[in-house]
Amino acid sequence: MTGKELGMALDFYRLRVIQVDAGDLPDLEWREDILYRDPPASEPEECDAYVVQAVDLDADDSVMPLASFSDHAEAHGWLEEAEVDLRNLTRSEFELRYFPRGPRTPAQPDRDSSAADDQAAG
Repeated sequence: MTGKELGMALDFYRLRVIQVDAGDLPDLEWREDILYRDPPASEPEECDAYVVQAVDLDADDSVMPLASFSDHAEAHGWLEEAEVDLRNLTRSEFELRYFPRGPRTPAQPDRDSSAADDQAAG
């Protein structure tokens, strides 16, 4: 972390859309006698999902999924709207709007489990 805590959201995050293979069909069919065989033509077409993510600039491995869509154009439309907020909101305003549970980092415990621990102790 750079030590900077206050500022515009654009100073802390970038947004992106990734395509996720939502199908559970295997990409290849393996057999012992051959390495690859074309799948049968009767298989249903796999459907992809498009996920909009916020990437923390201080930690590239810290990614927060913001929204998921089945349509590419819809995902990019939502991304464009969110990028306007990214440019206009402060970091804390952006996090409140897009991270309802708050951004998680590997070192930060799940907020629900710590609340449950507090209730169990009290």
